[in-house]
Amino acid sequence: MSPRELVVLGTSSQVPTRTRNHNGYLLRWDAEGFLFDPGDGTQRQMVRAGVAATDVTRLFITHFHGDHCLGVPGVVQRMSLDRVPHAVHAHFPAEGAEYFDRLRHASSFHDVADVRAHPVTGPGVLAEGPFGRVEARRLDHSLPAYGYRLVEPDGRTMIPERLAARGIRGAAIRDLRPPLLDEVSVPRRGQRFAFVMDTRLCDGVFELADGADMLVIESTFLHGDEALAVEYGHLTARQAATVAARCGVRKLVLTHFSQRYTDPRLFHDEAAEVFDGEVVVAADLDRVPLPKRRDAQV
Repeated sequence: MSPRELVVLGTSSQVPTRTRNHNGYLLRWDAEGFLFDPGDGTQRQMVRAGVAATDVTRLFITHFHGDHCLGVPGVVQRMSLDRVPHAVHAHFPAEGAEYFDRLRHASSFHDVADVRAHPVTGPGVLAEGPFGRVEARRLDHSLPAYGYRLVEPDGRTMIPERLAARGIRGAAIRDLRPPLLDEVSVPRRGQRFAFVMDTRLCDGVFELADGADMLVIESTFLHGDEALAVEYGHLTARQAATVAARCGVRKLVLTHFSQRYTDPRLFHDEAAEVFDGEVVVAADLDRVPLPKRRDAQV
């Protein structure tokens, strides 16, 4: 089982820079690989990061600006070249279905990839499986846009001392039922991951971030340029951090930086003024682990 971590493939908004590629983020979540917003150059970044095409099981596009989707042709063609054996489910705003079809078939290639399109028509649950459930919420940008949220089912943590006291071991643990299960374990909340890209502040941002163990969120601008953020449909680092603070986020990952800024520490410092949790200013090829589960209360 793979560790739960975010592999950062690109962090620049609008245009790539010498140090930052267009967007691209792979969430490793047990047996799943969720690829978010692959911008131009994502296929090469995957090679640099040690991410194989076969690692991707789902593709998510928040909206159809180029820095969030121009990598789709290369990624899909690499899936065909590498004979990815499983279906890859693609989620994207339904209003951009024409764009997705163009990207999916951007040039001639031997197309054997099983890419299944699932246009998102509104907020709600998009998929459920052993990984939990994936939800979407509308964002406020210049194009139809959605953010995504992964919620793991709640479970229970076994207390070894209590199991031993009752002589319960091995396969017998799987067969436990209340009230005995309640006596030898405590509730364990499932982990939550949220992905928020180009948007102004809106209800959807807060709904996605609520209780997230990790929030990956755009912070295109700094507070001094908040007027530009509002005009162009983006967030500042301070706004992103305020969302994290209000929503009980544990780890805040800032990304999607305007090329006008050259010092990433400015984003960290601005966010830390309003959010006292862990702040990560994403850089290309970073690997950011999800926070460890909180200790169960015995």
